[in-house]
Amino acid sequence: MGAIGGVAPIPQPLMQDRMEPNDPPPIEIDTKLVASHGHSQAIGLRFVGSGDDWAEMAFDYDPKLAMNAETGVLASGPLISLIDSASAVAILAKTGRGRPMATLDMRIDYVRAAVPGKPIIARGQCYRVARNVAFVRCDAHDGDPNDLVAHAICSFYMSDE
Repeated sequence: MGAIGGVAPIPQPLMQDRMEPNDPPPIEIDTKLVASHGHSQAIGLRFVGSGDDWAEMAFDYDPKLAMNAETGVLASGPLISLIDSASAVAILAKTGRGRPMATLDMRIDYVRAAVPGKPIIARGQCYRVARNVAFVRCDAHDGDPNDLVAHAICSFYMSDE
């Protein structure tokens, strides 16, 4: 199995050898790979951190990402990519294993425009994993987690292959 969204899968025997009942899920995220290809590289996406069921990713403001050069207001595309990536990595943090996955559904509420010049941070939290579908909440902000730029609810299909 190859890397998914910049996350290198952990070989199963290695995971089982080191897991204890109360250990957090094992995950090895190749932070350089996350930002080294495709649109992730184009928007400057970077891994910030992860926990048992969450992951944070971010990108710095760049005028080329603005939908209006005069106002500097950020376009929605980079924000969508950030939320999608942070949500997918949150699933890997929760499950502790890399599986091929695709976004099934993503509903984003744009709460307010991001302040031009500030980095955007998204935190995805995986709250349920069924056999082949995982569910994630994701919040994006530009410096204050209590003053959201966007909130999203997402579901992802995961294959066993």
